[in-house]
Amino acid sequence: MLTPYRRILATPHLPLLLAVSLLARLYATGMALAITFLVAGWTGSYTLAGVVTSALIIGSGIGGPLRGRSVDRKPAPRLLVLTSLGYAAGIGLMAALPPAWWPVAPVLAFLAGLSQPPAGQVARSVWSRLPDAAAREASYAAEATLQELLFVVGPMLAALLVALVSARAAVAACAVLALLGSAGFALVVHRSGLQTRPPAARSEPTRRESPFAVLRSPGLVSVLVVMALLVGALTAGDMVVVAWARDRGTPSLAGVLGAVWAVGSGVGGLFLAGRGGQRLPLRVGLVTAGLVLLALVLPPVLSHPSPVLVAAVLLIGGTAIAPAIAASNSRLGALAPDDRRGEAFGWMTTATTAGGAVMSPVIGALLDHLGPAAAAGFGGLVVLLGTVLARRVPHPPPPTLTPASPAAPEPAPGLPG
Repeated sequence: MLTPYRRILATPHLPLLLAVSLLARLYATGMALAITFLVAGWTGSYTLAGVVTSALIIGSGIGGPLRGRSVDRKPAPRLLVLTSLGYAAGIGLMAALPPAWWPVAPVLAFLAGLSQPPAGQVARSVWSRLPDAAAREASYAAEATLQELLFVVGPMLAALLVALVSARAAVAACAVLALLGSAGFALVVHRSGLQTRPPAARSEPTRRESPFAVLRSPGLVSVLVVMALLVGALTAGDMVVVAWARDRGTPSLAGVLGAVWAVGSGVGGLFLAGRGGQRLPLRVGLVTAGLVLLALVLPPVLSHPSPVLVAAVLLIGGTAIAPAIAASNSRLGALAPDDRRGEAFGWMTTATTAGGAVMSPVIGALLDHLGPAAAAGFGGLVVLLGTVLARRVPHPPPPTLTPASPAAPEPAPGLPG
């Protein structure tokens, strides 16, 4: 079980890059909660809070390919610093708004989303170029696993700041974390001497290609659709848990069940890191099984399920999530052109954002009219479609593990330039 992690520890610069890249994304996991409390406190409306949060997500989705394109063509440290300054400025201004000025918040949120620091895209561009296939798969799996911890810690810290200080302080803290985390990651990338762009891309003049050109790569659109369906289904799971806990009069239970789901995902990622990363259909299919099992223990299938039973199902079903995400990231990185991987991962941000945005109203309607079981079952059906599509995704060619040539010097053993 620990062999893949030993490979990560043995690769120069990789452990620190992995750790700091995750810290650079911590702010994002608590941002929605902080904004919800802030705007709801101003307006008394959760609908308006959702509008502001959606503006942030839409901005991030639209800007994803553009940020990814920049990852492929510009020095990563400079890009991380510049985008974090823009993001922190937008979110910081939102935190400083007088309550009467709340209509400005969606505009600031959208602009901040456009400038969201591409820490994940930079990191995955590095993982995708690892010449050691086992270390590459372990990096994707470790990232997907540890991200689940961020989704536990981030909202918890944001909620704590809201309770102890104010919602304004929580939003401002997210802005500061975005700036400091991105700057720290930029410093680590700079000191490591690593580049996210391949040598060929650094030596060629900037090409004025359409931002859609990368989507012509064989299999790339299929992987993006699989990711969109997967995230859409996971959005359904989140909404189902919140709705069921709220309907039974214990809204705080939703946080506990969400944490249990995240723990299950972390356990799955821990045990499957670096193992069979190309078995994409199987891993996505296991997510389908988890959601179907969840549907079978919720109303109206079971009138009054025990929270312990629901938690157990979430724990078991959650074990498939991080491995499925890791396999999807790995396949996307392998299929993308070497000089456009950052752009491909930018499109992944757009695809997953679209998946969640499309699924949310559908799941809401199912919850209102048919109940949690139907909503969870529909999520399972959606990811089943992703499983079928995953079987059509081509396998990438095996990596070429040749030593670095004089024309393409390696700045450090084990990591590409």
